Amino acid sequence: MIKNNRKRGTSVEVKDSNVSVALRKLKKKIDDDNKLIDVVKNTSYEKPTEERKRKKGAAKARWLKKIAADSLPKKLF
Repeated sequence: MIKNNRKRGTSVEVKDSNVSVALRKLKKKIDDDNKLIDVVKNTSYEKPTEERKRKKGAAKARWLKKIAADSLPKKLF
């Protein structure tokens, strides 16, 4: 039986003993994949009502931000 030698997960190859560059690339990959957000989200249970409240609050914040961006500036006299 031949085993598959694929690497699992996110990995970065270190070239020329330059760990700082490799670490920067790894952080960028993790941010792009949103894996850290998934890990934080799955660490604790969120009740359905709490999830609805959080989503409703986020929608309200987005709406208020859109309103503020679309409105005219205050009169300065």
